[in-house]
Amino acid sequence: MWHPDEYMESLYASITPELQFAAANAEEWKAWRDRLRRRFAERLGGFPDRSAALEPKLLERVECDGYVRERVEFTTFFGLRCPAYVLVPTVSAALGARLPAVAAFHGHGYGSREVVGLSPAGESIIGRPTYQKNFGVQLAKRGFLVVAPEIFGFGDRRLRDEYGRDKYSSCDKLSKLLLHMGRTMAGHRVYEAMRAVDYLCMREDVDAERIGCMGISGGGLVASFTAALDERIKSTVVSGYVNTFKASILDIEHCIDNYVPGLGEYAEMPDIVSLIAPRALLMEAGTKDEIFPLSASLEALERIRNVYTLLEVPSKLACDVFEGEHEISGAQAYDWLQRTV
Repeated sequence: MWHPDEYMESLYASITPELQFAAANAEEWKAWRDRLRRRFAERLGGFPDRSAALEPKLLERVECDGYVRERVEFTTFFGLRCPAYVLVPTVSAALGARLPAVAAFHGHGYGSREVVGLSPAGESIIGRPTYQKNFGVQLAKRGFLVVAPEIFGFGDRRLRDEYGRDKYSSCDKLSKLLLHMGRTMAGHRVYEAMRAVDYLCMREDVDAERIGCMGISGGGLVASFTAALDERIKSTVVSGYVNTFKASILDIEHCIDNYVPGLGEYAEMPDIVSLIAPRALLMEAGTKDEIFPLSASLEALERIRNVYTLLEVPSKLACDVFEGEHEISGAQAYDWLQRTV
């Protein structure tokens, strides 16, 4: 038998993830959670301590309809700066209130501009949004202060030799470089997301006890993985991502930035996402999403539901199954965050 199909299927079936969720009570859940978090962080490549001073800098400030759009930058890793858009609701800011905040993680595309209503050239696309539906703007108009970091490898954070070419990301080259050095793109992005939360917590206009996150596709990976590890995030919305690894990134062609070596020894995707419990989680799943199939998203939902049921917080988990493709829905997400952050 020359074709490896059956061999690979049997190889996958032969591995039972060591930390697949099987807790029977809250005490066993806590032990499972703590062990899986440690193993998960190790497989992501580990994280440095967050001792590098953020040293935020304001780059621009633009008055928009109902909010102010700032462009800032801050330090993530030593020697690395991250640009981000910050959307501040006008009325709330004028009252001097501490605002609930959401970290908005864009998916594959041209970067953070895509979620704050801008084209790659910085022109307004409010009336003609992409699959990401300007979701950062939608959040700001509902009273959230929003930070939308430029995720590592996209937009203005592409490698110099790829920046001027017709490539929207440097995911492939950066991921290979990181893997060669025992690190992962997912780990880098999760760590920078934690630094974005650090940035929110240091702002005087943010209520540090009311922070959520939302992301789609690759940004859904960032949102779910970060919330799984960072309990400062009180509520999470993940669009077009929660699934099983087997039915999505292991079965359908996906960007290399999705892959975490050796993670299958310990967990499947529903186990990782279940680390968010007992905090609030809403999944969005399109009926016509061709790269994160609905059937596997619903399978993952039921596995995650087991954890929320065990912890007696089933109302903290929800799923918006909508008629659509690989895109933001928003039909429930914004109201969900307003109720749960």
